[in-house]
Amino acid sequence: MAYSQFKTLASVKNAFGLVTQEGVRFLPALDPIEPSATLKSFLEYSLPVAVATGSEKARSELIISPVLLEVRQILHQTISFFSGEDFTVDESVGLNGTCDFLLSRSTELIDIEAPVFILVEAKKADLKSGLGQCAAEMIAAQRFNQQREQSISTIYGCVSNGTQWRFMQLQEQCLTIDLNDYPLPPVDQILAFLAWMAEN
Repeated sequence: MAYSQFKTLASVKNAFGLVTQEGVRFLPALDPIEPSATLKSFLEYSLPVAVATGSEKARSELIISPVLLEVRQILHQTISFFSGEDFTVDESVGLNGTCDFLLSRSTELIDIEAPVFILVEAKKADLKSGLGQCAAEMIAAQRFNQQREQSISTIYGCVSNGTQWRFMQLQEQCLTIDLNDYPLPPVDQILAFLAWMAEN
């Protein structure tokens, strides 16, 4: 098995004994963060292309990746960013494979170091189809941090097609899913959410 084989939330709940809460908003009311001129300009050109192309790869490269890099810039490079890296934690239970995007509170850029705090799963269209895989990656992050004695209380996850973002949080065995899909544009609220996750 691998992360991609967790097609549904039910499959993750059964495999790892998770309890889920749906529809609970855990994100606080936050002031939007103004994007840099660089990101604003880039998205003006890239959004129409990514949406028109429609491919998961285009949306990842032209929307999600620049947004996550902007968050790293906002936080003065105090977090690390990984895209398409192998994140094998426990192959025996299917916690192995490649994560679309992963952020760590370490400044290391060559190897993934604990604590990993957010996983972002890119999808072409339907966000629901990525929830199971993202949840499995969040469990892997939780175990990865524990193995390295860098446990943190909350792991965050997001499933995004670039223009819609759905967030989850994992605390011990409880997975909370915010059923609101937050739009991009505007990017400023998404930046605020991601920066808050990095700091909490």
